Amino acid sequence: MANWNGKKVFVTGAGGFIGSHLCEALVDLGAEVTAMIRYSSRSDWGNLEFLPSETKGALRIVAGNVEDSDFLARNMAGHECVFHLAALIGIPYSYASPKSYVRTNVEGTLNVLETCRKNEVERIVHTSTSEAYGTARYVPIDEDHPMQGQSPYAASKIGADKVAESYFLSFNLPVVTVRPFNSFGPRQSARAVIPTIISQALAQPEIKLGALDPVRDLNYVADTVSGFIAAAESESAIGKAINIGRGEGITIGELARKILDLMECEKEIVEEKERLRPPNSEVMQLVCNADLAREILGWQPKYSFDEGLTETIVFVSEHPGFYKPDRYAC
Repeated sequence: MANWNGKKVFVTGAGGFIGSHLCEALVDLGAEVTAMIRYSSRSDWGNLEFLPSETKGALRIVAGNVEDSDFLARNMAGHECVFHLAALIGIPYSYASPKSYVRTNVEGTLNVLETCRKNEVERIVHTSTSEAYGTARYVPIDEDHPMQGQSPYAASKIGADKVAESYFLSFNLPVVTVRPFNSFGPRQSARAVIPTIISQALAQPEIKLGALDPVRDLNYVADTVSGFIAAAESESAIGKAINIGRGEGITIGELARKILDLMECEKEIVEEKERLRPPNSEVMQLVCNADLAREILGWQPKYSFDEGLTETIVFVSEHPGFYKPDRYAC
């Protein structure tokens, strides 16, 4: 599937952060992309609104919900490759509304997989998350690391991953599970820590965060997207779960200080009680072992951490209306 020119591709979650970058990359490769966004009465295309007008014009955009199997059946027919990114992703909100995470992330994934099976789709790339591993029992984390549902969000994604695995083992469905570690970059909302730090640094007297000692492995979104595309191109990846990450850990406190240094900004960094996860739910260490991605996909990150942070700082600075730095975005 290395030749994407004219390839009919369906992307769920296309209006999201990673999804919008993936759609842009696929259009650039010549694919015919149907971008599925979540329906809203505002007719809002989410992050696709940031795409160049020529790119947006090349997309077929459909609005619906992965919980609606009839909608998927009508709109997914005739596509050769499906990238499934649609999900509820905010961990704090999963504490408040766990059932909605099961409906969207588990049942929605089941609907996508079943529709792909009926349509005999050539390749499905299913999106997992490093949160499925929970706090590391060893680092770096490889794909054999046990899964631990330390939040309803993580549990729902583990469930989705296992449904995808079952469809490969039961029906020989050509599905690949991509497990990104924390992605960042332009268009990411303040639900994520890096835009939160940047937007507060631009507009607030201090930086309010949750726990400062958890360790995260942060990967620039363009590198994450190249991993998704490589997973769709590799025959050897079918049936496997594959980590995508840099393999470098940094604490949230160190990350905040690094961003402030890049912005030439001096502000106090404080832990805010409202932003803390329940103690047993906090994932303390996520550092990626991406050996399998290098071996099977030929993938490795191309952007340095500082390059990615600089691009993200520029985006947040140029789009202040996209953020509400005085409020906690869960």
